[in-house]
Amino acid sequence: MPTDQQPVLLVTGASRGIGASVAVKAAAAGWAVVINYLSNRQAAEAVANTITEAGGVAHIVQGDTGTEEGIAAIFAMIDREFGRLDGLVNNAGVVDQTARVDEMSRERLERMFAINVIGKIRCASEAVKRMSTRHGGKGGTIVNISSMAAVLGSAGQYVDYAAAKGAVDTFTIGLAREVAAEGIRVNAVRPGIIDTDIHASGGLPDRARDLAPLVPMQRAGTADEVAEAVLYLLSPQASYVIGAIMNVSGGR
Repeated sequence: MPTDQQPVLLVTGASRGIGASVAVKAAAAGWAVVINYLSNRQAAEAVANTITEAGGVAHIVQGDTGTEEGIAAIFAMIDREFGRLDGLVNNAGVVDQTARVDEMSRERLERMFAINVIGKIRCASEAVKRMSTRHGGKGGTIVNISSMAAVLGSAGQYVDYAAAKGAVDTFTIGLAREVAAEGIRVNAVRPGIIDTDIHASGGLPDRARDLAPLVPMQRAGTADEVAEAVLYLLSPQASYVIGAIMNVSGGR
């Protein structure tokens, strides 16, 4: 169990990929970690076991960040088990099958923005209510996971995903300035081509390998490399970093 002084971090979408790496590294850095997952409880438990076996503190919580019910369940668990929140890594997100814009349905767009934009804004809103000095909190940190797609546009593949990540960038800057005087630092990380299984869910399991030649470093990045950037932004070493968007993209 966490001590009263141990900071509590919520990582959404933490059962795999970047979220899982962030959770493990954050626990090693002294955070009590709340591992949110959508459907793969076994994967979430495996991440939690990795943390607890190393002497860390981890709890799992199911919840769809694309719905109000899911978000309510996540934060109710945090209130019940910890009674505090000190950090949020807004990581949960989805891609869809590759398509042109003129092939995208309204249902696809609504799902994309419900999870990748509205869900992130709502999770941040609930975090602010618990962390802001305006609401009686002690401050905290928020790191939003964006994407280099926000800059590159992802033409012919995921323009809707890119547009959603562009919204995340703008939201990061606006919220950072809004709560900067309330003890909360808000920043974002923009991963580039990262070798995780999110590509398979978009129908392109070899995407990271295939696009590696387009990266100046000539390779895909790893989830751990993105997690290191997230951990820096969560840490006291980034105490004067607010509203920053850090590219972790191998130069692409």
